[in-house]
Amino acid sequence: MNQANYLTFEGEAKLQAELQELKGPKREELSQRLRSAIQMGDLSENADYHKAKEDQGFLEGRIQELEAILRNATIIQENSNKDTVFVGSHVTIQEGQEDIETYHLVGPTEADPRKGRISYESPIGRALMDKKVGDIAEAETPGGTIKFKVLKIE
Repeated sequence: MNQANYLTFEGEAKLQAELQELKGPKREELSQRLRSAIQMGDLSENADYHKAKEDQGFLEGRIQELEAILRNATIIQENSNKDTVFVGSHVTIQEGQEDIETYHLVGPTEADPRKGRISYESPIGRALMDKKVGDIAEAETPGGTIKFKVLKIE
């Protein structure tokens, strides 16, 4: 399935850098490890060889994953419309009398809740989509239903 991956410009650059690192220095390092292990002889009992082959499988899998993400990436454009929440918005919310929180709505690939980056596919992200300042959003979370007010959209 070719689902679009929403990425910020920074997220795309980060994934491109990782891909180049894996395809260049990391692949070369692994290749040298394999050559060294092969030169030791008897591959059936060579733990270094088996570990290097396993690492090679993970490396090639990650390269394929990154290429697929980047191939299907939709870059989040800065939008001057600050009236409605969309992917890429910075949204300030408040749940009842709790502390005010600000989230950056991003695609699942870049989500990092500890850094205030939540996926538009998450319960809170879905609840925020298409809301306007002053709207009350309701999200079903693992901890139960929460309601919060949209205070600001940037």
